[in-house]
Amino acid sequence: MKQYNAKNILNIAVAGHSGSGKTSLAEAMLFLCGGSDRLGKVSDGNTICDFDAEEIKRKTSVQTCIAPIEWKNKKINLIDSPGLFDFEGGLCEAARAADSILITVSGKNGVSVGTEKAAKAADKRGLTKIFFVNGLCDESARFYRVFESLKTSFGPSVCPVVVPYIVDGQADCYVNLLEYKAYKYVDGKITNVPIPDMGDRLEGLRTAICEAVAETSDEMFEKYFSGEEFTPEEIIVGVSQGVKNGSISPVFCGDALLTYGVEQLLNGLIWLAPGAADKAAELAVDLDGEPVELSVNEDAAAAAVVFKTIADPFVGKLSYFKVVSGKISADTQLINMRTGNAEKVSKVMIAKGKKLEETAYIAAGDIGAAAKLSANTGDTLCSPLRKVVLDGVEYPEPSLSMAISPKTKGEEDKVAQGVLRLSEEDPTIKFETNHETHEMIISGMGEQHLDVIVSKLKAKYGVDVVLSKPKVAYRETIRKSVKVQGRYKKQTGGHGQFGDVWIEFSPCDSEGMEFDEKVVGGAVPKGFFPAVEKGLRDSITKGPLAGYPVVGLKATLYDGSYHPVDSSEMSFKTAASLAYKDGMPKANPVLLEPVGTLKAVVPSDNMGDIMGEITKRRGRVLGMNQADDNMQEIEAEAPQAEMSDFSTFIRQATQGRGYFTFKFERYEEAPQHIAQKVISESE
Repeated sequence: MKQYNAKNILNIAVAGHSGSGKTSLAEAMLFLCGGSDRLGKVSDGNTICDFDAEEIKRKTSVQTCIAPIEWKNKKINLIDSPGLFDFEGGLCEAARAADSILITVSGKNGVSVGTEKAAKAADKRGLTKIFFVNGLCDESARFYRVFESLKTSFGPSVCPVVVPYIVDGQADCYVNLLEYKAYKYVDGKITNVPIPDMGDRLEGLRTAICEAVAETSDEMFEKYFSGEEFTPEEIIVGVSQGVKNGSISPVFCGDALLTYGVEQLLNGLIWLAPGAADKAAELAVDLDGEPVELSVNEDAAAAAVVFKTIADPFVGKLSYFKVVSGKISADTQLINMRTGNAEKVSKVMIAKGKKLEETAYIAAGDIGAAAKLSANTGDTLCSPLRKVVLDGVEYPEPSLSMAISPKTKGEEDKVAQGVLRLSEEDPTIKFETNHETHEMIISGMGEQHLDVIVSKLKAKYGVDVVLSKPKVAYRETIRKSVKVQGRYKKQTGGHGQFGDVWIEFSPCDSEGMEFDEKVVGGAVPKGFFPAVEKGLRDSITKGPLAGYPVVGLKATLYDGSYHPVDSSEMSFKTAASLAYKDGMPKANPVLLEPVGTLKAVVPSDNMGDIMGEITKRRGRVLGMNQADDNMQEIEAEAPQAEMSDFSTFIRQATQGRGYFTFKFERYEEAPQHIAQKVISESE
């Protein structure tokens, strides 16, 4: 592929609800542009964009894919993103690299949660939104119903550009309202036909475009309202200006599987969508935290952001980056601003699916890849002559955690290394070892996400794993004070062992144990105090009820006795542990469970269901706050033991719109029936 300058490069993310045809649309565009010699189909597992083994098996995208195409002397970097919510991190990566987002919408199902999420991702980064209503050859598809729902959801900025003319259920004729021409598809071939008679509907759509154009400048406003007609060139320029400044979101339509309407979409993109020269400039910060404006200038000092990483056990790490300023080639000196170390680039490549093509350089505004860098996703790579930091990739927090263990004992390190490598390419994966429960914990975006991780661990790293519900780190404490004796005496011939202590155990406010001594008259020599404390601290790791660590305990050594020959540190340590074992069951021990703060953001219509579920899970609703876009934030406290599958519930209840955070706050006494169940399980 030849080199293009920023004026002729379009970086377009393809996003939308799962099943709306994102990958199919990308494949149709690749095929029409000559980027592929056949039209890949998701159902056949032969697409360029879904090349990962998991994607082929599941027939859905699970990661971001780059696929550049050439159309009428323009380069379009298509960034195909997953639609499933479990792989939302891919949408975040695509939005970071893109200047526009092409949002696919099902012609049958209309605006869905994935449509809204894609639009929010565009708005968050100030990207242009372009809609494509897909699958219109399905008899149940209804373009005009979908178009009205787009206007209802996203406002008057939604502007029709290509609309279908449907006869006998066949959506094979499309009217381009910019050119005011109609195109018909016959046996896969496109021909120009007269504008069909669509009555007032066509005229109403045409009027909507002219009104949008009239708003782009005073000159256009005066011309329109003086009754003059806009020329096709004026309409294209006017709509293009509106699209670039965000006041217009154009709507195209067609059927990706049959390639209907895709050629009009390609033409529309190069006419309307902003190029990298228009949108790819960014604001960075220097070493002093001061803002630095980076223009899209390939002669300037290099600066790029890594927006995606692939970690392959055989090939190594592959970093995808977008060049904001300057150019990057094999001899470019680069600094990784996260580590401060130099990055050696052996060669730069253009990626098309899984294929990599070496190129001389990647210029400002373009997207490329390099192998075997130490950089992680979100890192800034820049020239040592101008050290700046660009915005990284902002990922959602994982919401589902499970314990992960190998099926074969002794492969724990293999599991840990595999998960850590996978988290390099997918930062929405979190991994930690809970030293208290002795479990490895993996966190992800949902059940499907974790299922893919399990499959990849086996396929890439040869380790079979099992997922299970994580253990809860309970605590134990006491509710009343007791005084007990711990006496240890053992005669073995020669020197024996003797230790004798009286200890008061009482409740207190501490995260562990407070030790005190009030021994008088030398009943226990001071030299044995540390041994008594050590014996107690070793003992509180296991409580009397279910073997969980003890907190909120004050132990006061107040009396005892010793033998001048047989007493030793070991004997007093043992005596202290005996006092603990005898006294704790008498001190009204109780089980404590971890309680956290829950903040759930849900649509207003789902408030009742979510609050009811929180109460059912033994939670307490503390309050509600207004959030954006008709959403409400519920603040509550709930036991950690009841939250393991809350992510699944909230996703189902809100159709994927809701999300939450849960943060540990404190320990509280568990209800008797819960405590009894935990104690029984421990036995």
